Amino acid sequence: MVTTALTATACAGAGSFTDGGGDAVTIALVSNSQMKDAISLSGQFEQQNPGVKLKFVTLSENEARAKITASVSTGGGEFDVVMISNYETQMWAQNGWLVNLSPYMDRTPGYDADDFIPTLKDALSYRGGMYSAPFYGESSFLMYNKKMLAAAGVTMPDKPTWPQVAEAARKLDKPGVSGICLRGKPGWGEVLAPLDTVINAFGGRWYDENWNAQLTSPQVKAAVQFYVDTVRQVGEPGAASSGFQECGNLLSQGQTAMWYDATSAVSVLESPDTSTIAGDVGYAQAPSMAKGDNGWLYTWSLGIPSSSTKKDDAWKFINWMTDKKYIAHVADALGASHVPPGSRLSTYQLPAYTAVSQAYAEPTLSAMTAANQLKPSLQPVPYTGVQFLAIPEFQDLGTRVSQQISAAIAGQISVDDALKQSQTYAEAVGDTYKKER
Repeated sequence: MVTTALTATACAGAGSFTDGGGDAVTIALVSNSQMKDAISLSGQFEQQNPGVKLKFVTLSENEARAKITASVSTGGGEFDVVMISNYETQMWAQNGWLVNLSPYMDRTPGYDADDFIPTLKDALSYRGGMYSAPFYGESSFLMYNKKMLAAAGVTMPDKPTWPQVAEAARKLDKPGVSGICLRGKPGWGEVLAPLDTVINAFGGRWYDENWNAQLTSPQVKAAVQFYVDTVRQVGEPGAASSGFQECGNLLSQGQTAMWYDATSAVSVLESPDTSTIAGDVGYAQAPSMAKGDNGWLYTWSLGIPSSSTKKDDAWKFINWMTDKKYIAHVADALGASHVPPGSRLSTYQLPAYTAVSQAYAEPTLSAMTAANQLKPSLQPVPYTGVQFLAIPEFQDLGTRVSQQISAAIAGQISVDDALKQSQTYAEAVGDTYKKER
């Protein structure tokens, strides 16, 4: 998916920040700034839990997905705690690869699992049990430079439609400043993340309820053509290689007027240390068309592989890193701007956090609570997931389709050709599910 800060850096390989030896609880984390914050504060955990040593392995997102999946799926036992998302959690729980955390949560005083944002709690649950605990959560919304819009005489509605956004982008586009930034970089967690929400908004879907591929349907064609045309005409230069970080840098440095992406971007856009437009950012809901409430739903969460031999100590760490007290500790120790957002409702009553998040707290929470991964499209679908399909094949299928879309954004092929090839990929996956019916 996305990193939670634009300044996040990926490690070239695994990095051990603390090494407790062979008896340590080994924790695999995605390398970004808020996870690094947790590592920097982990001395508190070891003080509170004498005898429990921690070993952190930090990985770039792509590395993390590959190595964690390989380890957990084969019962390798290298990791006692793994950072996963709502893409993996339910599938892995069904496969028996994860420990049900609900019994641990229920017997831990003050943990309060009901404080998790309900949509996230549901997304991480399987047959009534939670199989990972959210550390941070996000949805998506439209972010824009308020001064640029005011200078151009453009007023952005709180609930814009995609044609309204495109029209605003045309008025704002000028030499040196693009009207909008939209991801074009290949990857199922890159260009497809925003594009899938546009497809949903236009009433499209990947499959009908009988697993018939729908990527050449009129709704999907209209959505993808709109996205490609918009980013080619009034989007950022080099859009086919632009992802979350690139677009965030452009908006924060005044080189694009608008950006549709993850709510987590606010931690950097609103920081004077990293943004030239801090305090001048406006926020609107994910644009609509035939369908509203199109914000995506994503979380980085912590789970315990069934193969771990240190399950009780692993839970102690998860409890520490996902508890209300950790969030308050981050605010006190590092500042409220470092608080991991979007996991607990109580975060939005924390005085230090409310003081710094006035501009974006309500839009973030509204987007998070409205996102429904069970009903991503107007029409019935056999899968769950807003900006992804929660099926094992989607990592490969989504990557292949994203490459076609990125090529269309680069002007190498037409949208029709991109979708025809994508339909072929999707049909091959759909046929496997038809056989199982």
